[in-house]
Amino acid sequence: MSETEVPTAKPKRADAQRNRARLVGAARELFAEGGKDVSLEAIARRADVGIGTLYRNFPTRRHLLEEAYREEVAAMAARAADFSDQEPWEGLRGWLHELSGYMTTKKAIGAELMADGGMDNDVFSSCRGMLDVAGQGLIDRAIDAGIVRPGTTWVDVGKMVSGISGIPNADPGQVERILDTALDGLRYQPRD
Repeated sequence: MSETEVPTAKPKRADAQRNRARLVGAARELFAEGGKDVSLEAIARRADVGIGTLYRNFPTRRHLLEEAYREEVAAMAARAADFSDQEPWEGLRGWLHELSGYMTTKKAIGAELMADGGMDNDVFSSCRGMLDVAGQGLIDRAIDAGIVRPGTTWVDVGKMVSGISGIPNADPGQVERILDTALDGLRYQPRD
């Protein structure tokens, strides 16, 4: 190998890829069920692998949390495409409600990830980028249809949804009602 060649990572065997996927899936399930206090041993048991397999794939708890979080946010961002077939307002509203529900259930994981580096770490940055593209696309469709105020940006709407989703001690029904009230403020209303 010459000095300019970059070594490539050896592709993982199919069973190793399956184990990694099972670990991330088990982590997502258990974090949703039990919050941030789930043990790595419980995750390995749920994935039906040994603890050594978990540590080979994820050297620290944080590595596993980051991967589970990144996959969930990527799935949430991809869901925006499912709402693109709907009427622009209903599509935007539906996705924002789904996003709010997701945010409400992920408070514990987000708090644990934020403990190291705050919102400026690489995980949050890449996840924010995925949601920026997905959210702005739905907002732009609604603006183009004349339904949402011109100049509305995902940065503002995302912060609004995040703030509402993080209201302490609010039940899910209350969060949905508050979100609907706030979303009504996005609607375009021509001035006479």
